[in-house]
Amino acid sequence: MFTGLVAAIGTVKRAERGPKGLLLRVTCPFPELVLGESIAVSGCCLTVTTIHEDGFTADASSETLAKTHLGSLQTGSTVHLERALSLGDRLGGHLVSGHVDGIGSLVSRAPSGDAVVVTFEAPTHLAPFLAPKGSITIDGVSLTVNGVKGAHFDVVLVPFTRTETHFDQRPVGAAVNLEVDLLAKYVARLLGRPGVDGVDDSAMRPAPSNDKEMWALLQRQGYTETK
Repeated sequence: MFTGLVAAIGTVKRAERGPKGLLLRVTCPFPELVLGESIAVSGCCLTVTTIHEDGFTADASSETLAKTHLGSLQTGSTVHLERALSLGDRLGGHLVSGHVDGIGSLVSRAPSGDAVVVTFEAPTHLAPFLAPKGSITIDGVSLTVNGVKGAHFDVVLVPFTRTETHFDQRPVGAAVNLEVDLLAKYVARLLGRPGVDGVDDSAMRPAPSNDKEMWALLQRQGYTETK
């Protein structure tokens, strides 16, 4: 698990495609790396397979490349990095699994005082998981959704976030890795709504059609009425 608080910006030293995926060598300042540990690379949880003096090597499988934009990385590309959360650490962002749900795109940016309002577009099937003031992970960064209109949503990047991430350098149209809020996924599953993969579970667990059915569903989950 991660928190979505970027600890460093790494640089890709090597990006080699193979029949089974992509080998990535990334520079980073993390001390005492451990073989097999998990590191979120632009929001995607990867396993350290080799440790170097200036960073690490990790493999991205074909499934990872299909769900993320890691396949577009080249030598010199920058990536957001975060080591896995330790029990007892402060949860400064929100719970992030490092399992990317889809690829979005940067639509526009507009100044707002010292901050910048950036609009992104999510894949259509992820739109129901977006909510104003809810959480979203963009390229591994925990951000608060400012507003939602269909599949478009915007976030506000304050000066500190702009300094600690590479969003200011990403052009309009750039692809971004998106992970929706973990709780939203479970709520959708509970209500029998289509999941993040677009699969409709309604035949297995029909969604409540009225208040009575909704209350019955909540009672089955252990909720009780208070007066």
